[in-house]
Amino acid sequence: MKDTVSPNHTSLPRTSATRTLAIAGVFTAVAVVGSFLSVPVAGSKCAPVQHMVNILSAVILGPGWSVGIAFCASLIRNLLGIGSLMAFPGSMVGALCCGLVFKFSKNLPFTCLAEALGTGILGGIAAYPVARFLMGAAPAGLFIYVIPFLISTVAGSILAYVLIRLFQKSGIFSMIQSGN
Repeated sequence: MKDTVSPNHTSLPRTSATRTLAIAGVFTAVAVVGSFLSVPVAGSKCAPVQHMVNILSAVILGPGWSVGIAFCASLIRNLLGIGSLMAFPGSMVGALCCGLVFKFSKNLPFTCLAEALGTGILGGIAAYPVARFLMGAAPAGLFIYVIPFLISTVAGSILAYVLIRLFQKSGIFSMIQSGN
């Protein structure tokens, strides 16, 4: 049995379970620590690392793992007091969208676009009921979170695209996928 992540991400060989879990743990840690990296852009806080991790994990591990990593990173950030409930809809919807697009298309630009649209538009809309009903806030409208979410996710998508292309050129990407 080969120690590889299957290309269709539907099942992982048993010998790769520990390696897969370790990669997921590293991605979760990068997302949590990366939340301290933010840049003010147009009156919004641009925090691109979670979105970069969403794409990396979707491409390397698949959609289920990507959503799980987004959930764990959001939960840890909230437990540490460095995140808000808004982290859940944005990161998890984006992770699912880019994971499914990559699973079925294997197209990196479409995957990055799916992360940006999934987090920016769908996650931004999904954040409205979270703010209104769970946080007791009175957001100005259904689309109020779309622009701030888009700013972060577009930056993260660009970072992920560049990083994956660099990993592909250097051979690191195939080494990660083959398990060597």
